[in-house]
Amino acid sequence: MSDTEITASLPAPLAARVISASLADGRATIVLDVAGLDENTRGEAERTVRDTVGGRPDVEDVRVILTAERRTRRIVAVGSGKGGVGKSTLTANLAIALKRLGHSVGLVDADIYGPSQPTILGNRGQKPEVSGKKLVPVPNRWDVPVLSMGHLVEEGAAVAWRGPMAGNALTQLIDAEWGAIDTLLVDLPPGTGDVQLTMLQKFKPSGAVLVSTPQDLALIDAARAGSLFDHAGVPVIGLVENMSGYICPHCGEVSDPFGSGGVEQAAERLELPFLGRIPLALGIREASDAGTPPAARDGGQGSELAAPFEAVAAEVSRWLGANA
Repeated sequence: MSDTEITASLPAPLAARVISASLADGRATIVLDVAGLDENTRGEAERTVRDTVGGRPDVEDVRVILTAERRTRRIVAVGSGKGGVGKSTLTANLAIALKRLGHSVGLVDADIYGPSQPTILGNRGQKPEVSGKKLVPVPNRWDVPVLSMGHLVEEGAAVAWRGPMAGNALTQLIDAEWGAIDTLLVDLPPGTGDVQLTMLQKFKPSGAVLVSTPQDLALIDAARAGSLFDHAGVPVIGLVENMSGYICPHCGEVSDPFGSGGVEQAAERLELPFLGRIPLALGIREASDAGTPPAARDGGQGSELAAPFEAVAAEVSRWLGANA
């Protein structure tokens, strides 16, 4: 078994945390990054590595070395270029699905003028605490801490700020007390304006996920967002097609009011990875309005609605592991 095969034999969440792996004279040595994991989770991770690798016929002994050296916190921007394509719903569910894959994830709702995350993540009305001069992210039952303008202003109040004020607000949200969080998802507002420019100048992302619906008008704007990241030297992790097929809640028949396959074709044309499709399903809308994201559900219809988000998260997780 080669060093690469050792890593590949592990579950994806653990494989993403492998710093090095080697096999010599029947002894496998795996160095595992456990930063951000509690003591119980660390022990479970070590046992899983020992059981998985130790079950190989060419392995006689397994040595697992745990290290908690902090990696640089990575920022993943989620953008669309156009509003109304379901980017915030995707971001919240992607964060939860990545958390379930073993990543330590936080979320910044950077849509200063139209924040949605407090509703989707079920913590409307809660206010962040302050530690020193920094905000402390607001917790939720999904264990994905979040900061949003929706937590800082009165519900329903209009935020009428010029560009510099919006940029300063973004700085406070990102430069917060995130603790052991190692991956920060940033739910960007539509377009390529002041908030995006502030982020690129002060908090350059490690990568970006682009979201679009299949029709040409949305794809044009998504291409503009992609061009902004390209000019800034930010790699695009891939494209997601949202609202890809309407599932009738009565008969289950699928129709395509926005078209189908447009984003995948665009990804192929731009030579970018295609991360997956999210359907236009009534259950996703109802769950988002209720503050119970589909990616957090288990069993029954919840499992069915969670699957597309889990598939996208698996692709993003692989990219994070390969670009650690």
